[in-house]
Amino acid sequence: MDEPKLTIEERTAISNGRWFSGLSPSLRHDILRCAYVKRFNDGDMIYARGDVPDAWLGCARGAIRVCSTSISGRQVTLTYIEPGIWFGDISLFDSDHRSHDCYAHGPTSVLCVSRADFKRLLAEHTELYEALLWIASRRSRQLFTLLEDLNTLPLRARLSKQLSNLARSYGVPLNDNDAHVRIGLQLAQEELAQLVGASRQRVNQELKALERQDIIKIEPSGLIVRDRQALVTISETVE
Repeated sequence: MDEPKLTIEERTAISNGRWFSGLSPSLRHDILRCAYVKRFNDGDMIYARGDVPDAWLGCARGAIRVCSTSISGRQVTLTYIEPGIWFGDISLFDSDHRSHDCYAHGPTSVLCVSRADFKRLLAEHTELYEALLWIASRRSRQLFTLLEDLNTLPLRARLSKQLSNLARSYGVPLNDNDAHVRIGLQLAQEELAQLVGASRQRVNQELKALERQDIIKIEPSGLIVRDRQALVTISETVE
């Protein structure tokens, strides 16, 4: 049976990713040549915390929900990985177990490079070390920014910043007005609340306040961002 192959849409998402597109043509070719595709349905587990790492991964379609489970058994969403983003390399470097649970959010495709091929790519393309160091540096900056936001920004600013980021990553322009975008990533309010470190009730209040100001519109099919610049302005405001 033939291995599943990337669709044109999936290959475009990988190839146009900011990080991947900056690699040399020979490295990009070798990565794609040895990679294989796995497809998941909504809610399928991609890997679990404690698993032995067996591959380096890249999101090609959909989204990947990264989460942790509390002592009480409550699952907490930490972030979402969008198409074009690579992950799972840390465990391959430090030979430790997977640190979080990862689930498919919606129909999701993942490009996989086996552990053996990952090590071979590192040996044959020394530029990959520097490229992966860049990814690690970006993650560190994002982590510090997140910690700073949680400790310095009010909920309204944190929520506006998260909505602006989601509109950038998953925004789909509406036909009647290209300035308005629908956030294509379907999130329950509880999941959105976890991303900004607040209760669902407080997030619901802030969402309704933003809707009254005509900055967003709440619909059953998802949030519509009407004024992204307003979200940016709010996210930069410290009370």
